[in-house]
Amino acid sequence: MIRTRRGRRGYTLLEIMVVVFIVGLLVTVVAPRILGRTDDARVTKVAADMASIRQALDLYRLDNGVYPTTEQGVEALVERPTRPPLPKAWRSPGYLTRVPVDSWNHAYVYVLVTPERFALTSLGADGVEGGEGLAADVDGSR
Repeated sequence: MIRTRRGRRGYTLLEIMVVVFIVGLLVTVVAPRILGRTDDARVTKVAADMASIRQALDLYRLDNGVYPTTEQGVEALVERPTRPPLPKAWRSPGYLTRVPVDSWNHAYVYVLVTPERFALTSLGADGVEGGEGLAADVDGSR
């Protein structure tokens, strides 16, 4: 550093260039790692959402003896179903506060397979069945 006439300190061009170089190096190394995590976070959110939905479905079954039908869907966890079979002991204000959507704003696919089993799926980034990578389906069936 050099001193100016009034006692203030200033930086040399070389010092400023070194700082700019270091900041640029950090951005090039760190940014891809942080930005690449967005997709991982979306998949993690879907897994957490599915765990919540499975738990709500299990509570619904404990209260009513059966899982909601495919036609009733996960909406039965938010609002009392009006389609038969009507639940015996639906818990107010519901099992979830809202009908969840996955990280890509697609509805979760719920299908009652047997009275004891259901399929719960997120269709991934593309919203279409099948796919690879981010477009791959995420299975949360029980």
